[in-house]
Amino acid sequence: MISDIPVIGWTLAIASAFILGLAKGGIKGIGVIIVLLLALAFESKASTGIMMPLLIAGDIFAVIFYHRHTQWIHLRRLLPWMLVGVLIGVWFGNELDEARFKQWMAILILSSTALMLWGEFSKNLNVPRHGAFGAIMGLLAGLATMIGNLAGPFADLYFLAMQLPKNHFIGTAAWLFFIVNLFKLPFHIFVWHTITAKSLLVDLWLLPAVAVGLLCGVALVSRLQDLRYRKVVIVLTALGALLILVS
Repeated sequence: MISDIPVIGWTLAIASAFILGLAKGGIKGIGVIIVLLLALAFESKASTGIMMPLLIAGDIFAVIFYHRHTQWIHLRRLLPWMLVGVLIGVWFGNELDEARFKQWMAILILSSTALMLWGEFSKNLNVPRHGAFGAIMGLLAGLATMIGNLAGPFADLYFLAMQLPKNHFIGTAAWLFFIVNLFKLPFHIFVWHTITAKSLLVDLWLLPAVAVGLLCGVALVSRLQDLRYRKVVIVLTALGALLILVS
């Protein structure tokens, strides 16, 4: 696999790994770019297997670095529903029309982002804070993460709606995705067969780019105030949804 990858493929893969590091370092809303670049470098299904170990490596760093900021109440609200969504994704993953799924997901993300933007500027939006909101976002995030590693926008929108400060946002997301990605791992290995010895070898070559991205992400987050951080995440999430829609 290594020798068969062209230079442009490696360039896209390294860029994807670096951006993945940025995301795990705290720059949320850019997950779609990671998925698209890696899918261009490799086949769509193969790219999901290559991405999983890189995601978990980034999760380990994020959990260690941001652990003290974790808000466990929000983790308990989202996590069970995300795990159910993952199981639905495993069961129906090979039957779903991926193009149609991505279109509907993009529409949902854009609609939710529009509501968030309206709320930011009007201050009149009352976001539902009861369990049903977390359940819906959790199910959508779980399904999206199993089908295409695209849970980020739904989870991000939930944390934005809860008005979490940036460090609480990042710390809670770190544990959430660490647990969910570990839960997904056996399905990629034993059911979908997307993680192999060859894909792990590619991961080893990409890990340095992830590490550089992590350090850059932490540095960037430290320079952003909470309000500016919220706006950055909302804008990046909206752009990501548009990328899903046109890809």
